[in-house]
This record gives sequence, structure tokens and C-alpha cells, in this order.
Amino acid sequence: MRLLVTGAAGFLGSHLSDRLLAEGHTVVGMDNLITGSLDNIRHLESEPRFELIEHDVTNYIDIAGDLDGVFHFASPASPVDYLELPIQTLKVGALGTHNALGLAKAKSARILLASTSEVYGDPLVHPQPEEYWGNVNPIGPRGVYDEAKRFAEAITMAYHRFHGVDTRIVRIFNTYGPRMRPNDGRVVSNFIVQALLGEPLTVYGDGLQSRSFCFVSDLIEGIWRLFESDYTGPMNIGNPTEYTVRDLADMVLASIDTDSEIRNHPLPVDDPKVRRPDITLVRNELGWQPEVSLEVGLERTIVYFQELQARGLLETPPVLTD
Repeated sequence: MRLLVTGAAGFLGSHLSDRLLAEGHTVVGMDNLITGSLDNIRHLESEPRFELIEHDVTNYIDIAGDLDGVFHFASPASPVDYLELPIQTLKVGALGTHNALGLAKAKSARILLASTSEVYGDPLVHPQPEEYWGNVNPIGPRGVYDEAKRFAEAITMAYHRFHGVDTRIVRIFNTYGPRMRPNDGRVVSNFIVQALLGEPLTVYGDGLQSRSFCFVSDLIEGIWRLFESDYTGPMNIGNPTEYTVRDLADMVLASIDTDSEIRNHPLPVDDPKVRRPDITLVRNELGWQPEVSLEVGLERTIVYFQELQARGLLETPPVLTD
């Protein structure tokens, strides 16, 4: 197949491109590099079945030739990114998804939308099943990302129902692994980078808020199975094992030789208190469940950041404020 990956130079988009190429397909990558990095796809420069088009998907997308599938992964995706880029986040969720759907319709291609657990907001139901409609503050600082993805899901289903476009929607829960940006503000990369630099680990609130961490290879496996399946509705993919943020901090400190200590900061506005996927649907429909434990995944991720440190590429992550 010939497949388009928007956001191909990003953390997830680059790993997805690798997987699609490994399956024997041809990949057209698209990225405006606003949060993506060419370093993530540098190893594909000599790959004849991969090409990168530098383009902003909020503008009309035109791809010459046949296209069998579209993976729409373009979007700022960390709190630091979408708080600094609120308008761009809303535009890529709305205009970018509209353009990706229009291209899929024109090419009679299947499209998979990368949605997020953030559509559940600060959930009142735990764990979160696909049937839960969420608890989102549409005018809060995180609303630009939450509502962009909720709109993206809505227009995707509208194209499916009205135009008959072959759609898939994945709701991605916290994912980590190599190629995360050192300064993107996500908790796993924050803690590892801070520990390697000997700086205090930033814990927001009391650290008892929970998260569930899925290693990137597990996530990509689930996404590929979803794309190949016949399931058109939203599907959670993530690791259902739940940890507190304080648990994660302690694990990182135990894994790295560092003098870092934990420093508490005020909890950001609308920060979710709990986050854990109900993966009953993906288990039943796709036979998928995560295989990489947090202990093993952290080891692999730490090695990646140690390599960046050796190259002088680590910088202090930003601290979120209200």
C-alpha cells in the first residue's frame, strides 16, 4: 500500500512510519516541523519507499498518485506545546482533520485519526471506556487540545456516515519511549531529563494523581491492528496498569545515579486526577494488550536520553504554571 502519515517527524509519527515500512508499504510523510524533528526520521533518508513533504496540513493537501491509507497524526500533543501553540492546535484538529478527510475521500482511502484520552477530560468515570462522553472544560487552557480532538472525532464520524469514508479512530493514552522530545513537558521525559541533569523532579500537586504508561512499540502494534481491522468507532489503546506520578518519580530516581530530589509545584488548571484506559474493547476486537512493562520501557527510554545527553542535547524541561 501507499500510505500518508501526517506528523511523520513526530514522536509517534516516526515510529509509525518505521512500522509501515517494515510491513512492506510505501510511506509519504508530511510534517511542518512545528513540533516534529528531522532527527526522528534521519535514518529514513536513504529509504526509497519513504518521502517527506514539508507542509502544514491546515492548508489544502494534494498528493499526486494513488493513496490507500491516511494516518492523521499531525498535532501538538504535550501540555507545553498546546499551551504555547493554542491556535495552531485548534487549527490542526479542525482544518487539518478536514483536509485529511477530504484527501481520503478523494482517493477512496482508509483514514485513521489519532485521537487522545484527553477527550475524556478530568474523568468522573474510572477507568475510562469508549462509551464515556467525558468531563471537559471547553474554555480552560487545556480545552484547545481536548476540544480540537473531540471535534476531530466528530467530523471523522460525519465523513464516515455522510460520505461513506472508511474511518478508524484511536484514543491514545499516555505513551512514552525513544524519540520523545527532552523539553516537551511530558512526565516521563521530564523526570528522566531532570534526573540525568541532577535537577529537582517536578511533581505537580501531591503527586497522587494517577497515569497509565504505554511503551511506544505496544501502541504502534495496536494502531496497526486497528487500521487493518473493520472497526470504525473510537478505540482506546493504552496500558491499563496504573501508577501515581509519585510512583513514577521514585522509579526514575531508583534507575538513574543522581542527586535529584522531588520538588512539588501547584497543580495546573484542569489537570486530570486519574487516567486509565478500559481496554476491554481492543482486547476483544483485536486481541491486543500491552507487553512491555514500565520497568523495561523506562530502561529503554533512559538509554535514549543518555545518548542525547552524551551529544549535549538535553535541556531543562519547562515548569507549567497556571
